[in-house]
Amino acid sequence: MAFDTFDEGVTLGGVRSKNEIRILICYLLNCVKENMDKELVVQAITIEELANYFEVSAAFDDLIKNGNIKESEIVCGEQTYELTDNGKMIANQLESVLSYTVKEKAYVSAIKLLGEKKKRRENSVEIKKTENGFDVICKISGGDMDLLSFTLYAPNYEQAMVMKKNFYDSPSTVYKVMLALMTKDKENVGEALEELYGVL
Repeated sequence: MAFDTFDEGVTLGGVRSKNEIRILICYLLNCVKENMDKELVVQAITIEELANYFEVSAAFDDLIKNGNIKESEIVCGEQTYELTDNGKMIANQLESVLSYTVKEKAYVSAIKLLGEKKKRRENSVEIKKTENGFDVICKISGGDMDLLSFTLYAPNYEQAMVMKKNFYDSPSTVYKVMLALMTKDKENVGEALEELYGVL
């Protein structure tokens, strides 16, 4: 296929034609069996530098306009999309146009982004400015209730952001450690710390 897109920010072996970008979007929506919003699809492709951000965004809009993608459910306030029958036909008949590496990278990236999004839906961190620094308010949810909620002090914004990142990296381990400490369960404390730091 002829190269007919902007290729700024695109890695060697990336997608450089409008048709290939459309096929890749259809491939992702066909293979990933969870609801995805437009931004997640665009990110999944561009985070790996497989195509230019603006080209992917425009291709997504073209697919909607041409009746290949339609609106699906609204999940946590975000509009998600699914393939129409035409879109499925594109995905099934033309995915061989794309290299295995491109498809794999986009798929793995989408799954990872979905996991991060789910983690952030179930767990939240709020940073509040105080007179003496910042409060980092962490919550772990279990369905419609909070399983754990705590506030930590951070002297500056940078440390507050480190705490936020570390909490999002392993909320289940934070929960295990807190629960084990409060119940004086030495075995679970050891297991949780091992998850964080390896064999003790």
